[in-house]
Amino acid sequence: MNEDDLSKVIVNAAIKVHSALGAGLLESAYEACLAHELARQGLEVKKQLPFPIEYEGMKLDVGYRLDLLVNDMVVVEIKAVEKLLPVHMAQVLSYLKLGQFKLGFLLNFNVAHMKYGIARIVNGL
Repeated sequence: MNEDDLSKVIVNAAIKVHSALGAGLLESAYEACLAHELARQGLEVKKQLPFPIEYEGMKLDVGYRLDLLVNDMVVVEIKAVEKLLPVHMAQVLSYLKLGQFKLGFLLNFNVAHMKYGIARIVNGL
């Protein structure tokens, strides 16, 4: 399955989770439910994956964690905030660049309709 195929599955799963739960819960609840839904569909989902950064040849564990990494290809960052900010987009783009991933999603579940909470972010590598 390539990134585009995964995109469709991730977006549909996010919509399903949001439809079932609605807005107003903690990010951890959406993360657990989305991870369950993706795994139920046969995808490999890593949750709260430690993500060190490299600096001058050293790997430094500075506390970064990917919310979800799907099939070792797509980064999913989950939010439950009033409004997505540029810093949230920058966070996902940084994860993509540091991990040399091509595609990421920023999903804000604190919206009336999930379609308004989906941001697809591509790393130009």
